[in-house]
Amino acid sequence: MASTYDQASKAEANGGGTDSEHLERLRTAAGHLDDRTQPSLPVVHRSFANPSPLGLLSFATGIFLISIYGVNARGVIIPNVLVGVLIFFGGICQFISGIMEFISGNTFGATVFPSYGAFNLSYAMIYLPGSGILAAYTDSSTGALSPDFNQALAMYIWAWFILTVIFTIAAMRSSWILFLDLVFLDVVLILLASGFMVGSTTVLTAGYAFGFIVAFLSYWAGCAGLWAGGITPIDLPTFTMYKQG
Repeated sequence: MASTYDQASKAEANGGGTDSEHLERLRTAAGHLDDRTQPSLPVVHRSFANPSPLGLLSFATGIFLISIYGVNARGVIIPNVLVGVLIFFGGICQFISGIMEFISGNTFGATVFPSYGAFNLSYAMIYLPGSGILAAYTDSSTGALSPDFNQALAMYIWAWFILTVIFTIAAMRSSWILFLDLVFLDVVLILLASGFMVGSTTVLTAGYAFGFIVAFLSYWAGCAGLWAGGITPIDLPTFTMYKQG
């Protein structure tokens, strides 16, 4: 027996008729006939918002905070206030964005956003008092950090550098803004890893300073997606790296 959807499609092809007069002829946003032969379980073709701006803007904010505390702006040397932002905005929001990219079929976004969401969460855990990570490297009698901490942090950053290089290669056919964003993130990570490894304050400061470029490019890419589609009169170019032919 033909479904209501098939009957409506045939009736429409025949120019309408008595068989189709009792059928709903409304179309969904996707252009499909709205089949409601099962009123309790209607077939609804939904459309989804673009999750990339959320992922990019939350990533940009996390990198900006890490960088601004890294260069000791305004003399602040204790960065623990960023823990909440990294967990809830930089971490959870990027996971949500990554899940929506899975649904949208974007493999790159579905891989990158949850990965850097995990980076923000894991970085925040270092400074979260209850995690015990800093306590494991702290001398209980003097309160001084062990030299092993900087070396362990360097290895942690090297691992993320390797992963970011992989993501950079994957972004070679995306846009110049996104590609350069990841290239500068590679620079940031290699400087930070090297700085912690050799104990150079100058190299570390340079790494955190390059982080502002990463934040700027991430904000650019996020705003380009958020402001597009006629929402605002602003149309930020992202400079596509390939021509659609």
